[in-house]
Amino acid sequence: MTQVKGKRAEKSRQTRRKIIEAARELFLERGYAATALQDIADRAGVAVQTIYFAFGNKRTVLKELGDVTIAGDDEPVATVDRPWFRAALAAGTAEEQLRQLVRGAGQILDRVAPMMEVLRTAATVEPEIAELWRQEVDPRYTVYATAAEALVGRPDARPGLTVEHAADVLYALLSPELYLVLVRDRSWPPQRWEEWAYDTLRPQLLA
Repeated sequence: MTQVKGKRAEKSRQTRRKIIEAARELFLERGYAATALQDIADRAGVAVQTIYFAFGNKRTVLKELGDVTIAGDDEPVATVDRPWFRAALAAGTAEEQLRQLVRGAGQILDRVAPMMEVLRTAATVEPEIAELWRQEVDPRYTVYATAAEALVGRPDARPGLTVEHAADVLYALLSPELYLVLVRDRSWPPQRWEEWAYDTLRPQLLA
């Protein structure tokens, strides 16, 4: 019985992945408003009732797509508990921590950037969408505050640097908005953005 339940759960998870991938393709191709749940069902090769059963509505599909895009997978693991982030926190120096943090942030932003316009326009069509991610404290700031707390304790951190200032600087310079300006609007390769971000943050945060 346990094995049967396990197979059902895995099949359900695979179906959700197919739906999310189909939604990603269609939202990027057509936009959120022009994509119907039936379109997603057709692309995913499932019945539209399956989407209603699994997600309830199109907003929920978008919410899960956004979460999966940020994480890189559908595992229920917060960014601060991800292996790449834990490895950055465990770095022996502030310099190495910053390098790993910028690299990891760049990988996330590279995934998220194409979806930013979709999310922005979707929120204008359905204002309720903005509420899906609204929290008292931005989770992205929480990630950088955690990184800042580890960084300021390193011997090679900038003297007098506070956790709050370090978190604010990381939050601003590693923002998706700034990434889009340089990578999308100014056609910078992601590697160039990574080098620029590190070079810009280094004198702000390191001795």
